[in-house]
Amino acid sequence: MTAAKDLFGGGVAVITGAGAGIGAGLARYAASELGMTVVLADVDAAAVAALRAELEEGGARAVDVVCDVRDPQAVERLAERTVTELGPVRLLVNNAGVEQFGYLWDTPVGNWERLVSVNVNGVFHGIRAFLPRMLAEPGRSWVWNLSSVGGVTAAPLQAAYIMSKHAVLAITECLHQEVELAGHGGHVHVQAVLPGAVASNIFESAGGVEDGDTAAAEGQRAAMLGIKALAMDPLEAARIFFDQAAAGEFYLTSQSFVHDAMAARADTLAHRRPPVLPVGEFAVE
Repeated sequence: MTAAKDLFGGGVAVITGAGAGIGAGLARYAASELGMTVVLADVDAAAVAALRAELEEGGARAVDVVCDVRDPQAVERLAERTVTELGPVRLLVNNAGVEQFGYLWDTPVGNWERLVSVNVNGVFHGIRAFLPRMLAEPGRSWVWNLSSVGGVTAAPLQAAYIMSKHAVLAITECLHQEVELAGHGGHVHVQAVLPGAVASNIFESAGGVEDGDTAAAEGQRAAMLGIKALAMDPLEAARIFFDQAAAGEFYLTSQSFVHDAMAARADTLAHRRPPVLPVGEFAVE
């Protein structure tokens, strides 16, 4: 039995944005490999219903729930239903997220507000709804917030998304400290997830721009779709994240280049250098 199965096996996992990509990969691994009961939360009812059926066909236990993380009351209902019907939550994964391409000054206000509501507010709503219940339980539990390699980098034409992932990382680091300060660090573990290139549909569904330099926005989308072709399978990423979590790491990363990005960020800040345009596979054409 793996260390991850020792810790997580048999528990309840709640995953937002579970209908596709990293969320679906985490759900498949948690249910099929670790024997967790998985709550699949997403705004896409058909996607989570299909995933629930797939997991149940394989003998796993799953529940699909339509939930918009932008709505704090909806997330509160999700938490109450989960605890009432399934019991204490062992793992909360605040994963739901959206992308946005284009120059910041061209970004539609509605797109900006939607991205902040999903990527940042959704994490806050998840923490506020679930964490008090988790703190009240004597058993060990985990909170994973999905940042990104973008949470430790700067990149043009994705400023809204990059900003949100920096925010999620900061929220998670502060929350880790607050849980310790409140005396719960021994049984509630807060961890930041920083995926690198992991296959998902986030680039296809990303917002663009309506006016201004639409070509630049779509060019960045095309560049990210090119990277997707070489991206890691979400199921493999899930295995890595669970293994790192079981080992007690705080920053859960999918690939070594995320570590390189973290080191580069630290070096830039330490030497107070201005940001430079990315080079290599993340360069803007």
